[in-house]
Amino acid sequence: MIEWSDEDLMIRDAVRDWIDAKVRPSLDELDSGDLPPYDLLRDLYRTFGMDEMARSSFASRIAREKAGEAPKEDGGGRGSASMTMLPIIELCKVAPGLVSALGVSLGLAAGTIMKRGTVEQKERWGLDLLTLDKVGAWAITEPNSGSDAFGGMQSTARRDGDDYIVNGGKTFITNGPHADTIVFYCKLDDGRPPRDREILTFVLDRGMPGLEQSRPLRKMGLHSSPTGELFLSDVRVGPDRLLAAGAGGGRESARQNFVTERAGVAAMALGVIEECLRLSVDYARSRELWGKPIGDFQLIQLKLAKMEVARLNVQNLVFRHLETQRAGRTPTLAEASAMKLYAAQAASEVAQEAVQLFGGNGYMSEYRVEQLARDAKSFQIYAGTDEIQVTHIARDLLQRGS
Repeated sequence: MIEWSDEDLMIRDAVRDWIDAKVRPSLDELDSGDLPPYDLLRDLYRTFGMDEMARSSFASRIAREKAGEAPKEDGGGRGSASMTMLPIIELCKVAPGLVSALGVSLGLAAGTIMKRGTVEQKERWGLDLLTLDKVGAWAITEPNSGSDAFGGMQSTARRDGDDYIVNGGKTFITNGPHADTIVFYCKLDDGRPPRDREILTFVLDRGMPGLEQSRPLRKMGLHSSPTGELFLSDVRVGPDRLLAAGAGGGRESARQNFVTERAGVAAMALGVIEECLRLSVDYARSRELWGKPIGDFQLIQLKLAKMEVARLNVQNLVFRHLETQRAGRTPTLAEASAMKLYAAQAASEVAQEAVQLFGGNGYMSEYRVEQLARDAKSFQIYAGTDEIQVTHIARDLLQRGS
């Protein structure tokens, strides 16, 4: 794949029209954090029939599983892949936080339940998340763990008869303040040293006794994506809320989600880069100094040229990912980490250069590059910091056979 097809471009333009009509008029409210993103995202799903497609796909999958057939992974045709990626790219040109909220609810919360849940658990929680009727959160990060997500995890589940008593806290949880359904990771308190304990994954519901969801935290950027904390004090959960461990247990379940999340950052980064480049080119043409457009100056031309190189490189990463999906192959953790590392750095650098190109105007919120620069910085932190991506890439290289 070297370019978008005519069908892809039709989808892109339709999404752009929806964004112009529904999202851009609400940008100030979204960026102030006063407007939660969920009604807008539901409108997107209804407008493009994505909620009905999710219901149809879900019904087919459940029917196959009830008939004893193995779950069929859909590599996706060109149209389905485009309907996944193009809204991400276009939304990130305007409000990247919308994609964070959407991706965590669908890709991480619903994704984990659909991969690890029983048929009953999928019917109980999965469909409502896949259609955006309910909001999901994926809770793994803790105040004292950060990048050491598994080793430093202190949340625990203690057996009490057939039930479990769960205690602990999570932080930096996307959708945490508003989530209806929470996929919660913790360690089984079985007397072993904490780092050796089994990782368990539970599905929690808003309002359960002992579960507290904080108000949104204040952040540098991504204000259109509410982030919060979770506090659990003796929350009693039954075995019906425990997701199957599967091969590799809860640790492997989380790692699979890291692959999905990190690969998706490339599409998010592409949206930011394309918008920063568009705004910068327009500004370079219209802004005059010493009697001529600033685009006539070589230093400005250098900035624009570097932005275009970044755009091409990140777009090629996105195209490669689409082709990988269509071939039915999942990227390795190292491949996803490489995509995220490069794309996140490129988006942050391009956004900062856009602010510099705009000069004093670039530092003003009226000029959108200011918001995009704040939002883009998050790409280098969440879903694993740049430093963690380097570790995964290097370990993979060092472990390969000669």
